[in-house]
Amino acid sequence: MKIEASGKITKKPVEVEGAKDTEMRLLISRADGAENFVMRMFELQPGGHTPLHVHAHEHEVFIVEGQGALVFESQQYEFGPEYVIFVPPNKEHRFKNTGDSILRMLCLIPTSAA
Repeated sequence: MKIEASGKITKKPVEVEGAKDTEMRLLISRADGAENFVMRMFELQPGGHTPLHVHAHEHEVFIVEGQGALVFESQQYEFGPEYVIFVPPNKEHRFKNTGDSILRMLCLIPTSAA
């Protein structure tokens, strides 16, 4: 069992080639006893983005705050607070902050992908 304020969990920069002004908190993981899913909180500064990438696992994403765009298979889709986004496996994608304030989003992936 885990109960903790997310702000107390260490935020680390995403240091992957192609990422810009993006940080992540690993909210729930195997280290907490989670066997099936990992919950991450991404924070993208204005103009920030994740790398354009492809992988074999899906994402379930919930936009907590901010404005952004999902680049998905060469198309761009705008979103805002409280949007839900499903990114299927093996599809090229990137999240971008298109607003003037922080973009904060929850992202869930399988533990096998973490």
